[in-house]
Amino acid sequence: MMTDLLELQKSFIKKHLFPGGIAADYTMGNGYDTLFLSRTVGPRGNVYAFDIQYAALESTQKRLKDENAPSNWVLIHGSHSEAHRFIPGKVNAGMFNLGWLPGSDRSVFTKRETTLPAVRDAIARMAPDGVLTVAVYPGHSEGDAEGRLVSEYLASLDRRRFMCALFRITNSPSSPYFYIIEN
Repeated sequence: MMTDLLELQKSFIKKHLFPGGIAADYTMGNGYDTLFLSRTVGPRGNVYAFDIQYAALESTQKRLKDENAPSNWVLIHGSHSEAHRFIPGKVNAGMFNLGWLPGSDRSVFTKRETTLPAVRDAIARMAPDGVLTVAVYPGHSEGDAEGRLVSEYLASLDRRRFMCALFRITNSPSSPYFYIIEN
């Protein structure tokens, strides 16, 4: 059986996120990560989820209600680069899934201009023993450029303060990959 990169991301998140914790889904999409985070922090925790597309909010809200997620989530119709305006305090775990809304026409997608400031802010807001995952989809030019920019930034972080790792399928260069950042 081959490793599922999405499940691997979640295993890293589970090591840092606990009932009552604070989590952020910086790119909510259809709400799968929001649901995972909501269940992981439980009714005493909080989840903040962001997307610039109203269709993502509708899809995520429906998923959370249909799946009986705890009422611990706030869905924000806005950019991940605006998260600092909505999240009070530190975040135990955060997730980015760059690219476009699955099932959409792919005309709207994350961009370097907002992604890098969002990742910087997310790292600055990490609680002690926090974690952040950033999934990159390099199958299009903006996704490839976004991944390189995130990589350059993460490589500049002090290794005594942050552990930044890359998980990539070496023999499939156009497949999605992800970074994990721990402090």
